[in-house]
Amino acid sequence: MAPSLQRLGRILRLLLPVALLVWLWQATDGPEVLSLLRAADPLLLALALGAILAQNTLSALRWRLTAAGLGQPIARGRALREYFLSQFLNMTLPAGVLGDAGRAVRAREGVGLVKAGQAVVIDRMVGQVTLFAVLLAGLSVVGLTGGAGRWPDWVPPLALGIAGGIVGIALLLILLAWLGGRVGRAVGGFLGGVRAAVLSRRAWPRQAGFSLAIVACNLGAFALCAAATGTMLPPLAIVTILPLILATMVIPISVAGWGVREGAAAALWPVLGASAEAGIAASVAMGLVILVASLPGVVVLMAPAPRRRADDPAEGET
Repeated sequence: MAPSLQRLGRILRLLLPVALLVWLWQATDGPEVLSLLRAADPLLLALALGAILAQNTLSALRWRLTAAGLGQPIARGRALREYFLSQFLNMTLPAGVLGDAGRAVRAREGVGLVKAGQAVVIDRMVGQVTLFAVLLAGLSVVGLTGGAGRWPDWVPPLALGIAGGIVGIALLLILLAWLGGRVGRAVGGFLGGVRAAVLSRRAWPRQAGFSLAIVACNLGAFALCAAATGTMLPPLAIVTILPLILATMVIPISVAGWGVREGAAAALWPVLGASAEAGIAASVAMGLVILVASLPGVVVLMAPAPRRRADDPAEGET
């Protein structure tokens, strides 16, 4: 891609969240959103912040576990520092994955960029698959209990699209690996990494435990932000509406999901019988909590690089 087009893409990703938030302010009752945020319960927001900090910590440990399964030992302290730094960069830079790319580059020592990149990609993939699995399970319960009629018409196709997309990607990867060639060998190596780091008998119970705990922290934090701004969510809403909203953050058209996340909340909050303004307020509160939770990455960014200790490889064993 030409440098001028890359610059244009970055500018658009910066402008789009602002444009979306301005449009939402005008399309809904902006002052009401601001009033809900001003009246937010600080204790509940503090609990949400604790949940996101716990999520980031658990995510760093899951990445360390994934890397170890690929033969890449990472010390626990280094994993925490690198993960918080990558989260801060993801929250403040366009595209939302630049922090992860930098994490792979910095962790490549001794194993190479391909294996370091595999660890980061596989870890992100496991997190998204777990979130979508919770979402699909929740939507299945909604369908079985007859509550689907209250949902917007676009929700069932989206759920089917997510399920079909996951299955389709898995089948495509298997087909490419079977066909062989340069691409097939690369895909085969990636699938081998997934088997070793995620699906092996030793790895999968810990991967599942970490992943479910991470999703629980994420959804719990969002539910606390909703409660702080005046919306008490029933359990079924926590595992359906919130994952749908959070899933929009992976769309690479803004910075850290701003604007897109709030638009999804405004569209889905009325399913609960609540106002779009309450949904926007909860989403903005969640975005601010995520941003504050990433601030330890600033300390890592400004601190001098720690000296490598002789026993670092031993620390990285799991």
